[in-house]
Amino acid sequence: MKSNTKLIKQILIVFALMVGAITLFTFMSTSYAAVISPTDNPSELGNVTGNEGSIRKLVLRIVNYFLGFLGILAVIMVIYGGVTYVTSAGNDEGVGNAKKIILYSLVGIIIILLAFAIVNTVLSSGSAVQPAA
Repeated sequence: MKSNTKLIKQILIVFALMVGAITLFTFMSTSYAAVISPTDNPSELGNVTGNEGSIRKLVLRIVNYFLGFLGILAVIMVIYGGVTYVTSAGNDEGVGNAKKIILYSLVGIIIILLAFAIVNTVLSSGSAVQPAA
């Protein structure tokens, strides 16, 4: 019975952290979008009419949202690993499992940050090149 209560508490904590992170990410992304594109020109806000720049902006925005979601998920997994580590009560198997969760989550965060940097560099640098007239 005690084990079930502990599991339910862990699930509720992880669920609350996920809801909080998603809510925070939603508010941050809307304010971030307002800072990035404060213009009222609809052609600069991702109008997909066939020109290459707007398609690049659309792909960049989609990839950034996806990588942001994965980053939040990785941070939640680090928190879950920490909670598992604390609640393992010295159990060697639980401590080892928690360390693996934290390690793999940190590796995932590093991979996500590298992917974010590479994608933004590649897609942003191509839009600065103007064809010769």
